[in-house]
Amino acid sequence: MWEKILGLPILASAQGAEIDSMIGWVHVLMLVLFIGWGIFFTVTLMKFRRSRNPRADYVGVKNHISSYLEIAVAVIEAVLLLGLSIPFWARQVSALPTTKDVLEVRVVAEQFAWNIHYPGPDGVFGKTAPQFIDKQSNIVGIDPNDPNGKDDFVTINQLHLPVGKTALIYLTSKDVIHCFALPVMRVKQDVIPGMKIPVWFTPTKTGDFEIACAQLCGLGHYRMRGYLIIETFEKFTAWSEKQAAEAQATANQDDFWN
Repeated sequence: MWEKILGLPILASAQGAEIDSMIGWVHVLMLVLFIGWGIFFTVTLMKFRRSRNPRADYVGVKNHISSYLEIAVAVIEAVLLLGLSIPFWARQVSALPTTKDVLEVRVVAEQFAWNIHYPGPDGVFGKTAPQFIDKQSNIVGIDPNDPNGKDDFVTINQLHLPVGKTALIYLTSKDVIHCFALPVMRVKQDVIPGMKIPVWFTPTKTGDFEIACAQLCGLGHYRMRGYLIIETFEKFTAWSEKQAAEAQATANQDDFWN
């Protein structure tokens, strides 16, 4: 409902409806305040205009209607905070999914690209370290000596996820602060160097969407754009197996020459 009323982007995650609801009710409150204070301002201009009140009134208003209105606004804001915002934060931000049926992905931001690190078929990430980073062949610094990293693979600005499966994404940055924004998933999180910050959501619609950087991160900020591809589980599985096989073949070739 709120998506259509407020002209929001399409909703493609199971958790985003609560965010839309909070946005909607805040807009309702702002609309009521705008109309209410507009009426109050108009009445004040008319009632206390100079032609009607040639002499100043030093007594002022004797009733407490304005105080009651301020209390009512404060109560509504408390309901929005305690009834919607804090419970949502507790469920969606503070509590990460504990089920094993979760796809974990690492996103490493840098000026000006999103590096997507997948764990491969074994579901275990290989160790990473700055000394292994190579702009051409190892952009996230996967340890070549770690067997768990042999089937890991990395894409640039291409985040593939299966529909209906919860995605747990760990965000970090190589350089400056970025902001990982997925409007259709109602996800927006600052990516801070030195920190690994989790976000999670469950895609409900297939399609190609946009990954944006919502934090000014340098002269090339405007072109730090990625793509979120939500596909069926079968297509995602076929794609990830192909990527993992290519990564494994490359790792075996490097081992041979070393």
